[in-house]
Order: sequence, then C-alpha cells, then structure tokens
Amino acid sequence: MPGVRFRLASGPVGVMAAQNEEVRAKEVPILLYVFGSVALMCLLTFRSLTGKLLVMLPLALVSVLAYAVMAIVGIGLKVTTLPMVALGAGIGVDYGIYLYSRMQQYLREGLSVHDSYLKTLRVTGASIVCTGVTLALGVATWAVSPLKFQADVGLMLAFMFLVNMLAAILLMPALAAYLVRPVRSAPRAGDR
Repeated sequence: MPGVRFRLASGPVGVMAAQNEEVRAKEVPILLYVFGSVALMCLLTFRSLTGKLLVMLPLALVSVLAYAVMAIVGIGLKVTTLPMVALGAGIGVDYGIYLYSRMQQYLREGLSVHDSYLKTLRVTGASIVCTGVTLALGVATWAVSPLKFQADVGLMLAFMFLVNMLAAILLMPALAAYLVRPVRSAPRAGDR
C-alpha cells in the first residue's frame, strides 16, 4: 500500500521478538557446546568410544524428551529456559558417569555385562537413585510457584533429573548388553 512503512517493533514486544530471534540462533550452538564438552570429557575419562556412547545416548534421548515435555506443557524456548535445558543435561550426565565408571572397573576384571551391572548397582545404585530423587523433588517444589519462570524451570529440571537417572539405570545397561565386549582375563598358570 502506498504510504505504509514498516518499522521495527519497539518496547517490550520488540525486545521479546529480538530475544526470541537470538535464542533460535543460539540454541543449536549452545547444545552442541554442552554435548561436545560432555562427549570429549567422557572420551578422555573412559578412553573408550563405547563408554562415551553409553553415557551420551541416554542423555541425548532425555534432552529430546525434555523438548517434548516443554511443547506438551506449553513452556516455550526462551532466554530463561534455554540455559535450563543445558543445565539439566550437564547435571543429568552425572548418573551415567557414576554408573559406567564403576561398571567399567568390573568389566576390566573380566565380569560379564550382566554381572558388572549387578555389582555396580549394589555399590552405587542406591546413591544414584537417592541423588536423582532428591534433586528432582527439590526442584519439583518450584512448579507450584506463582512465578511463571520458576514454575517452568522447576518442572523442566525435575523431569530432566528424574528421567536422566532412570535412563542411566535402565537404558545404559541395555545398550551395554549390545555394545560392550567384556575383557577376558588371561588364564592363570594353575588353570592350564
């Protein structure tokens, strides 16, 4: 139409639009940095591509599920929620690291994946479950907050802490059954 000029929005709406554009632009790089850092540290720590995969695959699945939960409950990806997704992934990876580091020790001793997992659960299982439930319950109380930001963050983090713990305890051993080849210990002199 003649005489019509489009101008950038101003005020709170303009600021919100600019923030949303920036969040969209930074979402993938931030998540790549988080997952790249975790992958590198797992590779350096476990010195095993399999170990890295066993920790990273459940974490990646939970991150995708977190986005699904955000969509279902109407939590948008905003300046305030993007760091929470990264934080949930960063803290959630701990469960898998605890579990696999102990499991790797038993695998190196020549135990089967099944036996390594059972021994690992006896040693660290209770502490992993206790940590996951405690963290999830602690932030779940935020979900009843009258502040929208705090309620959103409480819901997201409670979900991520709890489901990351479950994924580490249930999914990682299932993946290990297919991906891990236990180290066979050399026969002792009396066994020949």
